[in-house]
Amino acid sequence: MAKFEKMLVALFICVVVLVGNIVQVDGNFSKSMYLTWGVQHASIMGEDLHLVLDTTSGSAAKSKRSFLFGSIEMLIKLIPGNAAGIVTAYYLSSTGSQHDEIDFEFLGNITGQPYTVNTNIYTQGKGNKEQQFYLWFDPTADFHNYTIHWNPTQIVWYVDGLPIRVFQNYENHGVAYPNKHGMRVYSSLWNADDWATRGGLVKTDWRGAPFIASFHHFRARACKWNGALSINHCASNVPANWWISPLYKQLSYSEKGQLNWVRKNYMIYDYCADSKRFNGQLPPECSKTQL
Repeated sequence: MAKFEKMLVALFICVVVLVGNIVQVDGNFSKSMYLTWGVQHASIMGEDLHLVLDTTSGSAAKSKRSFLFGSIEMLIKLIPGNAAGIVTAYYLSSTGSQHDEIDFEFLGNITGQPYTVNTNIYTQGKGNKEQQFYLWFDPTADFHNYTIHWNPTQIVWYVDGLPIRVFQNYENHGVAYPNKHGMRVYSSLWNADDWATRGGLVKTDWRGAPFIASFHHFRARACKWNGALSINHCASNVPANWWISPLYKQLSYSEKGQLNWVRKNYMIYDYCADSKRFNGQLPPECSKTQL
């Protein structure tokens, strides 16, 4: 009996360790991220991150861990007033020439003009999958929730709980999908007036510096990347991997309606509608359903 009990204890410990390696639950900025450049004027304190751009430099932060699948969210308040030429970025990325990446980029504009939200995805080092949107609110007046939900089936970009974009896994049709590399979470604020606003026609007005973007309530409810073993662990159909459940394999009926509303009223660019850019040969996923 004692031997049997010891076996049960050992099995329990094994399960706890395995689950602990799979799931990373809730961590704030000060525990989960650190500044990587511009540290002289950016700051992390508890639940808050402030990135600053002035004439000396921008600033950036990244997560201490890499993740594979799950839900990453941040509350962000963008730079008010004239933010033309400035990019506030929030994205996931692996490293190397064959890196994967999932982007939220907020392209500033002159006072009174809306921000452009640029979404993009890189797989095996290749991007060129931009979709751009205006927002239905003022993103500089208050914090709003921007979430990336990523699982083996699809990637969904959410704004305040509304899906604005979906990228489905069509790997079996020859379309690369980010499912084999852990990605860290990055936030950055930088000057990109060579392209960010009207293709670089509107330059940054440094009289408004320093520019400050505020981030709050970072949450990574996601699978911790522990090397190649995580490829199977993070995609396995076990209760701890909640992102694998049928609920997250596709959008609900109401979410599809919300996505279509956003696309109809606020989408301003879709790479799948830009045949000239691709010389009439659109990427193969453009002929597939993205709902």
